[in-house]
Amino acid sequence: MGLFEGLEGFKLTFGKLFDERVTGDYKGGRFDDEKRDKPVRMHGRHVLNRYEDGMEKCIGCELCAGVCPANCIYVRGADNPIEDPVSPGERYGFVYEINYLRCIHCDLCVEACPTQAITESKMFEFSFTNRQDAIYTKDELVVGDDGQPKHLPWEDWRPGEDENTSAWMRATSPSGAAEYVGKVAWSGELGYGIRAPEAGQTADLAETHGDIASLDQHSDGEIAAAADAAGGHH
Repeated sequence: MGLFEGLEGFKLTFGKLFDERVTGDYKGGRFDDEKRDKPVRMHGRHVLNRYEDGMEKCIGCELCAGVCPANCIYVRGADNPIEDPVSPGERYGFVYEINYLRCIHCDLCVEACPTQAITESKMFEFSFTNRQDAIYTKDELVVGDDGQPKHLPWEDWRPGEDENTSAWMRATSPSGAAEYVGKVAWSGELGYGIRAPEAGQTADLAETHGDIASLDQHSDGEIAAAADAAGGHH
């Protein structure tokens, strides 16, 4: 009886060799064009941003590491070199690591960051071959001189995955207060300038300190004036 059942199982397995394939090549295959569009508010791989003048936004405060529920972020700050400062503040992120074997992409680090230094892109498809590759260092996380995220060999980046990082309008204020909807309350980014609010959100030019109006309703001059009033990062 055991032999008969074994032969039946082998027959079933062998027959599947001739059935129509239900899988395809990961890249360039028939399923590559069938990937669903990713939501604007999707959380993926992090990036560490720079100001438009090239200075790093991270000040090494470690708030992101403190709020992380998965304990996947390790940060150590250091005093800025007087001759060649890395960030506009007194300190900068000297060590910054994220362990993607632990990260749950909850976005709490983004919400906690006081300088909008860390955001999440929509790229989430990794293909690690060893554990060390999964632990991203600061060199891998900080955007390049053009402001674009660095594309590593084991990442599958698609067009537009660096846009609307971490659903920008979602983090306009602590706890997402309704009065901040549609208002940009952060400084510009290298390579992107001042990001526009999400589609469908509107707001008038705010008169309160630190609020910058929606780019789709006001001229560059008004935006620049609002940015100067907010103080930027100086």
